[in-house]
Amino acid sequence: MFAQFHVLWQLMRGQRFHYALALGSLVLATAFTYLVPLVGSATIDYAIAGRSPLDASPLLAALLALLGGAETVRTHLWIATLAMVALTGIGGVFTYLKGRLASLASDGIARRLKNELYDHLNHLPASHHDRADTGDLVQRCTSDVETTRQFLAVQVMEIGNAFILAATALPLLLSLHVPMTLISFALIGPIIAYGYIYFARVKHIFKSVDEAEGALTSVIQENLTGIRVVRAFARQDHERAKFARPNAAFRDRHLRLLRLMSWYWSISDFVALSQLGLTLLVGARWVATGELTVGMLFAFVSYLGMMLWPVRQMGRILTELGKTSVAVARIKEILAVAREPEPDARPDGDPVLHGALSVRDLRFNHGGNIPALNGISFDVAPGETLAILGPSGAGKSTLMHLLLRLYDYTEGSIRLDGHELSRLPRKAVRRQIGVVMQEPFLFSKSLRDNLRLGRVNAPDHEIEEAARAACIHDSITTFDQGYDTLIGERGITLSGGQRQRMAIARAVLKRPPLLILDDALSAVDGETESMILDALRKRHGRATTLVIAHRLSTLAHADRVLVLDQGRIIQTGTHAELSAVDGLYRRLWQIQTSVEADFQRELPAG
Repeated sequence: MFAQFHVLWQLMRGQRFHYALALGSLVLATAFTYLVPLVGSATIDYAIAGRSPLDASPLLAALLALLGGAETVRTHLWIATLAMVALTGIGGVFTYLKGRLASLASDGIARRLKNELYDHLNHLPASHHDRADTGDLVQRCTSDVETTRQFLAVQVMEIGNAFILAATALPLLLSLHVPMTLISFALIGPIIAYGYIYFARVKHIFKSVDEAEGALTSVIQENLTGIRVVRAFARQDHERAKFARPNAAFRDRHLRLLRLMSWYWSISDFVALSQLGLTLLVGARWVATGELTVGMLFAFVSYLGMMLWPVRQMGRILTELGKTSVAVARIKEILAVAREPEPDARPDGDPVLHGALSVRDLRFNHGGNIPALNGISFDVAPGETLAILGPSGAGKSTLMHLLLRLYDYTEGSIRLDGHELSRLPRKAVRRQIGVVMQEPFLFSKSLRDNLRLGRVNAPDHEIEEAARAACIHDSITTFDQGYDTLIGERGITLSGGQRQRMAIARAVLKRPPLLILDDALSAVDGETESMILDALRKRHGRATTLVIAHRLSTLAHADRVLVLDQGRIIQTGTHAELSAVDGLYRRLWQIQTSVEADFQRELPAG
């Protein structure tokens, strides 16, 4: 348990001053609240019952003096009433301050945790995201952080409250009557011991419940992401059945936790009420025999009522501590993953690239038996357009990922303008590369904001120029709000071709020295494709361009073509050269041209 408290102490960094103020407010609230039963006890025994103030303990005597003396209180009972109300009110003010300060501190910690998690996730290696479950990551960044926040806001102060109440009540009660104090605390120890045992028993259940909730979130997230596919294939019943399994698992684990919690509350309630009953029985007997005054019994019962609830809450606190320790462990699992390694800062600053690319004996393996790239070498001059062709799994996209430093190569060399890629900062490399992925991603923002992703301060006329180059300007002008039109999540309100053209315009607007088009024209028609390629060739300050495509018409106008197969370069040359010799390129060209010819012949008949 002490390890968990150490973790919480580490989490409180930056907010410990607020917690110290909250703890001070709690001490003052406890002090004023604890004076209320003493005022009642003094009034009952020395103002109403007429006992001599000389027999009062020093603390009670001091209280009577502050109230004006026993005789004054006897003739003006409203003084005691007013004092008790005032003390309760002052205690309430400090209780409010305690809660406010603790909430401010916990909200600050939660905000910092979310920022750290979000920033850390954005700097984790691509290989980690390949394995990670998106729903589980969302669960850790939201639900687990919220669990931690609630504990820091409420339960931490409850722990302090329980200890302060016990530490304050014990000496007070001992000063009033030692034997009665022992009776009043007889069952407090067993309640605390039972809470500790309970915490040790159920801690592992919290982890299983959290994991089940993460699995449930993953299913929901996946279903909502692919909702159109589910409907298109009429798979609603299958998805409902798939959802029912993790939902039932979460229910079963949560019910098991609730059953254990109900046992704890039932037993702790029985023990707490037994403690109260024991105090009343023994106290009443001692009042009857004269060993205890009515006022003292009132004070003991009042203090016991104040203490029993926080003591009983220790079980709940330990329960929440268990949940929080699991949540914090899951958060720390993410933060413990090493970020993408970065080279040391260059004393001369980040280099300005011009697009010269040199690849030598490059090898890369994703972890399987067959390497994705197996010793490829080629050069690209600044401003040159290099087309890359090959069957699925040939290594085309892997090469693009290595150029973007999404993965790090360990064998071979990639040099940009003479600089070894692995020695350049990732952000410096990515800032100077424009890329259009196979599956273009657009954010749920305006079209203008999506285009400005690479250049946030790009002027409007350059945005329009890039949109014209990608043949998307005319489509944008048909929208009611033009470039300020908001698009749905992942750009779902646009067609596939429009999303691809938006992604091309976004990459062009960035004005990078190196432009990568990874199968970026697959969703546009042949005429639009030709227009886009012509615009890219003619644009001012032409960048070095790498084009990956399966449609050979996209590659026909490239300066050179590389043909990859099983991670090796098997052919290189211009379109005309490769079409004239036997090989994979020629076979693919013949197949595609014959298919297109057959389609054109059959089109009028349709």
